Amino acid sequence: MTDTPQLLLSHHLKALRLPTFLREYDKVARQCSTEGVDHPRYLLRLAELELIDRERRMVERRIKAAKFPAVKSLDSFDFKAMPSLNKMLVMELARCDYITRNENIIAVGNSGTGKTHIGLGLGLAACQKGLAVGFITASALVHELLEARDEKRLIRLQKQLAKYRLLIIDELGYVPLSPTGAELLFEVFSQRYERGSTIVTSNLPFDEWTSTFGSERLTGALLDRLTHHVHILEMNGESYRLRQSRQSGKA
Repeated sequence: MTDTPQLLLSHHLKALRLPTFLREYDKVARQCSTEGVDHPRYLLRLAELELIDRERRMVERRIKAAKFPAVKSLDSFDFKAMPSLNKMLVMELARCDYITRNENIIAVGNSGTGKTHIGLGLGLAACQKGLAVGFITASALVHELLEARDEKRLIRLQKQLAKYRLLIIDELGYVPLSPTGAELLFEVFSQRYERGSTIVTSNLPFDEWTSTFGSERLTGALLDRLTHHVHILEMNGESYRLRQSRQSGKA
């Protein structure tokens, strides 16, 4: 019978979905007893632990749902190696206010300069703010759109993409798109216009995007929407991978 209160408390905390409270209440009680802490402060400590752990789990779920190829933060980016990149602007964007305003980001530069890293870092920052984020390469997105169209589930996929507060489309311009694929991708951008934020990374300057979309009219309409509220990150410089290979060779 002496164990009944603990069993009931365990049951109730599980039902209330307070796992950290359940895990820590006994240890914190002993600490508070030793320190002479009163009941309100004891409960406050437990509530704070639960809140911190809940936020951590929330961020982990957001990261998993985003389908990042790797988890990278802006802290690990070598800004000194990319002097063309405006570090102050990037750190300001990491506050995620641009997402509240439904603004876009385009990172443009030659291959290997860290555009994907910047996209992942900004995506991680958005996850940490509790925002829904999605990450996908342009070619993979077009493939999914074409497959969904053929399987009569295109509208469902489009609604799913529209739910992301931030959608990161990586490597636009690496692969030319078919006319149908280009139109479907344009529709994604069009549906997000002033409704959600999009980050695009591309190895092509804007005047060469027609080579990807195959139509000046479509490219012009796309850029008109994408660049209406946009922050452009210039990332031209030596490839990280090329520099590392050269250093490795010297070693």
